[in-house]
Parts: sequence; C-alpha cells; structure tokens
Amino acid sequence: MGRLFGNDGIRGIAVKELTCELAMQVGRALGSLLRERTKGRPVVLVGKDTRLSSDVLEGALNAGICASGCDVRTLGVIPMPAVAYLTKSTTAMAGVMITASHNTMEFNGIMLFGADGAKLPAEDEAALESRILDHPELLRITAGTSVGRILPLPDGVELYLSHIVSLVPDRLDGLRLAVDCANGCTCTTAAALFTRLGAQVTLVNAAPDGYNINQDCGSTHIDRLMNYVAQGGFDAGLAFDGDGDRCLAVDETGELVDGDKLIAIVAKDYKDSGKLSRDAVVVTVMSNLGFTSFAKEAGIRRITANIGDRYVLEKMIDGGYNLGGEQSGHIFFLDDATTGDGQLSGARVLEIMHRTGKRLSELASIMRRFPQVMINVKIPEYMRENWKNDEEICRVIDQCEEQLGDAGRILVRESGGAPFIRVMIEGKDFDQINAIAMQISDKIRERIAEA
Repeated sequence: MGRLFGNDGIRGIAVKELTCELAMQVGRALGSLLRERTKGRPVVLVGKDTRLSSDVLEGALNAGICASGCDVRTLGVIPMPAVAYLTKSTTAMAGVMITASHNTMEFNGIMLFGADGAKLPAEDEAALESRILDHPELLRITAGTSVGRILPLPDGVELYLSHIVSLVPDRLDGLRLAVDCANGCTCTTAAALFTRLGAQVTLVNAAPDGYNINQDCGSTHIDRLMNYVAQGGFDAGLAFDGDGDRCLAVDETGELVDGDKLIAIVAKDYKDSGKLSRDAVVVTVMSNLGFTSFAKEAGIRRITANIGDRYVLEKMIDGGYNLGGEQSGHIFFLDDATTGDGQLSGARVLEIMHRTGKRLSELASIMRRFPQVMINVKIPEYMRENWKNDEEICRVIDQCEEQLGDAGRILVRESGGAPFIRVMIEGKDFDQINAIAMQISDKIRERIAEA
C-alpha cells in the first residue's frame, strides 16, 4: 500500500484529509504524466457519486487536470463501472471516479483508470505519488491556448446502459424487482436499465441529498430490503453500494443471497454451458466454507486470492479465469468488464432466473452457507504486526485449530485499513465456533493489556 494510494485509490475524510489541494495535485500529476506519454491533448473522463463533497473535489481535480494541458469530459453522477467502460470504449487516456464506495458521506475518494478501463497499475500510482510528494517540480503547468477545457459527455449514461443491455441475452419480462440504490450512483441508471430489460422495477433509497449515501441502506445494510421484498411479494431484490460496483440479492422469501451464493449461481450456469474458463472460480480467503463444498460437488476448481478486489482481479488475469469475486458482492466478469459491476451482476443472475424458470431461492440452494462468527479486536498502533509474535496468542490459535479440525476453519488477520484484528471462525456448529471466537478474542485482549 502506498503513501497516498490504498487498495481502491486515495480515500479519506472529505476536504479534511482528502483536501481540495490534494485533489488538484492529483489532477496535475495525472495530467502531466499523460502529457509525457501521448501526443496531442489527452482527454480524461471524470465521474462522481452523490456525496456532498463530490462537487467541490471534482472542481479541484478538474482544475488540476486542465492546468496540466489535458481536457476533461465530465460524466456527472454515474456508477463507477460506467467510468471504467467509457474510458475503454472512447478515446480517453484515463478515467477518474470521485467516490468512497460503500462508506458513509463524510468520506470520499479518488479512483483512477487507465485507457484500458482497468484500475491504474501500482507502478503508475507510485509514479503519481512520487510527483505529488517528492517531485512537485514535475507537476506541469500550462498557459494560454494550452490550458485544457471542461466539457460534458452527455451521452455517457446511454452508452453504458446500451452496453449492459447487450450483455444480457434473455429479457426479464414479468419479473417484479425491488432495487435498493443506496442513495448513490445507480439512482441514475437502475430504473432505466432493468425496465429496458423487461422487469417491473420499484426503486428504494433512490433520493440522494448529499448526506444519505449508504446511510442504513444498500448492500451494507440490506435488512430493510429483505423485509420490503418479503412483504411486497417481489420476485427478487437487488442492493447496490454507493458507487455501484457491489451487488447483493434478496430472494422472494426475503432471504439474503450474498456474493458467495451469487457467484455460485453464475458459476454453475457457466459450467453447464461451457463458458467457465478453466472450470475455475477465483474467490478470497473470506469466502464461506459452503462455497468450497458447492465447488467440489459441481466439479469447479476454487482458486483463492487475498482479500480485496485488486487481488482477485490479479489472480484472474494471471490465471486466465473469467469469473471471480468476493462475499461482499464484488463480482467480476472479465469477458465483459474490467471492474466489478453491480448492475451487470444483478442482471446476469436475474437472466438465469428467467431463462431457467427457477425462483431465486431455488437457484441459491445449490450452496449451503456454513455459520460464521466475526469479532473485531481493537489494538493500539504499536501492536500492529507485533501481535503475531506473541507466543500465548499463537498457542491458543493452534489449540483451537486442533479442536475444530476438519469441521471448520479459523482466520485471524489484521485489518488493512484500521487498527483491528479480525477473528473469523467458520464451522458446522455455531455454538462451537462462537466459543472459539470468544476464546481467541479474549486472549488477544488479555495479551494487549499486558503488553
């Protein structure tokens, strides 16, 4: 992880940590790098989510890009996957999305894409960091007729919608669908997309006011949609996050269909139709043990990546796999998109429903989810990484692993972005795994208190 860039670009508390000055510097750094690598005047596409701070950060970013001699084409409020698609399908040299994804409104972020529509490679992020933090003299400034222009790209949403529709061969006629837009970017696209595909669409949490993005709604707070679908007699529900790259679903009974189950549904359909590359799916170490059982029964290889969509994508590209994702709802169809796309994920699962005539609950039943317990233990900064060397903590973890045996698994890891140790236990017996999770967590707290 770099000094500015994390797994998903630059993020922080908007205006306070991710300042307007920093946004302008990012624009200048990106523009100067593009000017060095291409002839003519490069074009950068810029989209944003519905946060209060997105407008002011967009203004600062665009000023920096144009000051370096590049043109900006603004997309307005639009899903992050649309920025990736449009960057690849137009003459743009780069794309930028202003968003903090599933986080609440006080945060914001800057996510960068290359001309291929993929997230900017680590080496390019390092080059930008170097210019901003170490060599500001390389932040090129132009003047006169060389200053860039800011113009809208008015047909951006339509180009993206037409693309997604073209990827769904079967219509969704007759399906009654509830869609939770998380008061985020999919407010601008979801109704048009799923109506065009033939579904009867009811939107919820689709009235953004700058403050309510991801607030008790969307894929990170799906309980309300579960109740809404069950009580309203819908065939299914879809829940997106603030920038539209995640999707979770709700079946007709109001039960959650998480990312693992959505991946399982598509993987089986791909396997049965001969479309699953190398008969394998890439998931993370957080994927439920139930997915492992499903994959074994279905004759599908389960490839494991580290946590984070960047690592899933790297594993997929390196191994030549076309399907992968995370329990959180990031799902990647590399034959069709360079990033996770929540609306594409939802449309693909609904298309399988409609084509097979099966209810979502029946499709999801191919995977039985094992009980899972997660406990976050807060640690002081000085204990980062050091806890792994504590003999008492390691001894208790080893004892618990021996006790659990083949009936489950234990994953104890440090959070990448916050001072927490995450203790995750899975197994067939909830009481057993809950007791183990408490035992390990208590030991960590005890040893931290003594340190």
